[in-house]
Amino acid sequence: MKLDVVFSPLGLLPGQATGRTIFVIDILRASTVICAALHHGARAVLPASTTEEALRLAQTIGAPDVLLCGERGGLPIPGFALGNSPLEMTPAAVRGRTLVMTTTNGTPALLATQGAAAVYLAAAANLSAAVAAARDALDARGEFMILCAGRERSFALDDAYAAGRLLGAVLGGGRKRAGLNDAAVASLDLVRRYGAAWERPLRASRGGSDLVALGFDADVVDAAREDVYPVLPVYHERRITAAPPPASLL
Repeated sequence: MKLDVVFSPLGLLPGQATGRTIFVIDILRASTVICAALHHGARAVLPASTTEEALRLAQTIGAPDVLLCGERGGLPIPGFALGNSPLEMTPAAVRGRTLVMTTTNGTPALLATQGAAAVYLAAAANLSAAVAAARDALDARGEFMILCAGRERSFALDDAYAAGRLLGAVLGGGRKRAGLNDAAVASLDLVRRYGAAWERPLRASRGGSDLVALGFDADVVDAAREDVYPVLPVYHERRITAAPPPASLL
């Protein structure tokens, strides 16, 4: 068994993602937002590394159903149709649409997974679906990795706690630590520190407190709702779509 947590894309060693099954977490807010968008009928989400790349990609596609969304510094990008709030991803706004998305931390984390065998997104919002997929990966391959988007290329409490919740649910109630890297052990310890209520560590994190200060308290509350957007986003060939339910959920 090999279960690794990486606290930010900068922590990825050369070739470390190659051939791995990876779960990307940016609970505040990109992975939560993508779950909300796909759950409410978005056709796909296309991540972009910069605002300029997002604009070029949307122009290249040139379809009337393409929407630009994202944030910089937590705030909506001027001229984009949507920001980076899960509450904006309503059926009326996104059903049947393709979203081109760029965010400060989440989309760079996705783009850092080049060479992976499979890439999924995880959050509280789709925890059960992510756990089922992780168990399937563990059964089939004996491994998976959790890549936290982090905050400005460094550790983020909210993502690390979410990684611990995902790991803990996959491993069950025991104290199995063989095959876990130190970051995985630390993530599990964060869950013991903060308990099962998602909102507490999200609010304690710098990312959560900054969102509250910017007026996005409701986004923090929404990101703490477990299984509210029960889809499994899969990232493949620069597109994020909703995967079929994992075998263990059928």
